[in-house]
Amino acid sequence: MKTAYLILETGEVFPGQLVGEDTPIYGEIVFNTSMTGYQEIMTDPSYTGQIVVFSYPLIGNYGINLENNESSSVHVSGIITSEICSEPSHYQLKETAIETVNKYNIPCLTNVDTRSLVQTIRKRGTVNAMITEQQEVQLAFSKELSLVDRVACQEVITYENPGPHIVLLDFGYKKSILHFLCESNCKVSIVPYFYSFEQISALSPDGIVISNGPGDPMVLADELNKIRLLTESYPTIGICLGHQLIALSYGAQTKKLPFGHRGANHPVKDLMTGKVFITSQNHGYVVVDDSIDESQFFVSFKHVNDGTIEGLKHRKLPILTVQFHPEAHPGPQDTEFIFYEFFKQVNNHLGVMKNAIV
Repeated sequence: MKTAYLILETGEVFPGQLVGEDTPIYGEIVFNTSMTGYQEIMTDPSYTGQIVVFSYPLIGNYGINLENNESSSVHVSGIITSEICSEPSHYQLKETAIETVNKYNIPCLTNVDTRSLVQTIRKRGTVNAMITEQQEVQLAFSKELSLVDRVACQEVITYENPGPHIVLLDFGYKKSILHFLCESNCKVSIVPYFYSFEQISALSPDGIVISNGPGDPMVLADELNKIRLLTESYPTIGICLGHQLIALSYGAQTKKLPFGHRGANHPVKDLMTGKVFITSQNHGYVVVDDSIDESQFFVSFKHVNDGTIEGLKHRKLPILTVQFHPEAHPGPQDTEFIFYEFFKQVNNHLGVMKNAIV
């Protein structure tokens, strides 16, 4: 393996050994605290444009299988590890993590002091960085206008099932969201994020799921009027980026966190019951607390560690939002009940519509 360097735009340099692609790679550098689930993280579209630091020291020890990808490709721009296992062991093993990063031309810098690196990111905030074989380079970064365009579908994809028809508005959805809906017998139509309200309504949905996705939600400001119309017309759940977009569509504001929430161990408190759930999260932006119109929404969940908003409920309309991932993958499945609450709202709406027709 070659010696290469991670260079932060704030000036810090971290040496390591390069695995995979040797072309210089730029990206926003973030860290994830999950102990497992590296395959799901590597293939999660929400990580598009980012270099991911795994804080757990050994990555790749159970290899890569055919079941746990969250999309059809690897979306991270680069990977930083303390160690990466070259001889994994697992009954589902199909290839090593090293073989995967080589197949997708993703640079992986290993033998890095990830403890020091994570401490630096926490101190500096999330910053841009570069993986390169040159120890001294002039960093130049261009602003990414829309990462969503790189991961969202371009045409409608439908999965037939006998249950209610759910439209999944795709800003970079995780496969596990689709699987949960299908396993719950929902008919699912995955729709490009840029589809109009009229195009979506023509599909006759019973409910709407607004997906996760990468980047700054304000880049998608042109979609807010449509999202407002959808939520006023159909039972809706927003997940991660979807949560932020729904809040924005009702006049709230978002802000960037110093270093984001990325991991499978984030404690979230249900403000209605007082119960705390451990959740899977991956986001760099949050909804600003005092920007919420309290005459329309109340806060349903908050993050235990920093008090940031983790969920909203509309006071009159069937609208739920969560900043975390209720379908997990990777992570605990403590909050799957969020989906069942959404399904209940869909069924109630169907009952109202049926009575109205009669």
